Amino acid sequence: MKSRLLALSAFAAALALCTSCGGQSATTSAAPAAANESETASEGATAETSQSESATASPGASATPFGPGCSSLPASGPGSAAEVAKQPVATALASIPSLSTLAKAVKKAGLVETLNAADGITVFAPTNEAFDKIPKKKLDQVLADRKALTTLLSYHVVKGRKSPSDLQSGKVSSLQGSDLTVSGSGDNLKVNDANIVCGNVSTRNATVYMIDKVLMPR
Repeated sequence: MKSRLLALSAFAAALALCTSCGGQSATTSAAPAAANESETASEGATAETSQSESATASPGASATPFGPGCSSLPASGPGSAAEVAKQPVATALASIPSLSTLAKAVKKAGLVETLNAADGITVFAPTNEAFDKIPKKKLDQVLADRKALTTLLSYHVVKGRKSPSDLQSGKVSSLQGSDLTVSGSGDNLKVNDANIVCGNVSTRNATVYMIDKVLMPR
């Protein structure tokens, strides 16, 4: 139990760090109380404009899913691209039929609230078929060990919402601590040895890439 709580705390801390780093910067750079009012007003207007531009350029606003696996998404209603775009990521995963095993794993690890509260992440989501490739005995062992499960799941999460063009840079760092290697280009991308079968699926707080293999921490 203690080791499981430590793993869960480490995962939550990693998410909290990538969420709060911007806020810390703003706090430490606050102007003194005697700052010139005109300068403060000007800075406020600039910040407001910047926030507005950032909201307009949100990755979720214009994301278009790609890949043959996207046919597994319902055309409308629960689990459809339109519906999951309104939901936080763990809730969205649970509504997509082809990701039910992953949703079960997230729940078993106690990460539903942690993922739903994260601010801007990328999730590489193994499909049910990806989990089926793991021998049942080994999969049952992982699902039963919450510490190992939390480590495994955190290897599938990257801070920041990554677009397909972002992923073509070669490597991204997972919240587990190890790097993930991305190869390919355009709509044909791989993460380590897993193919992205449906990419750029937007949820309210994350970008999801469905993959055909479970990624194993190196």
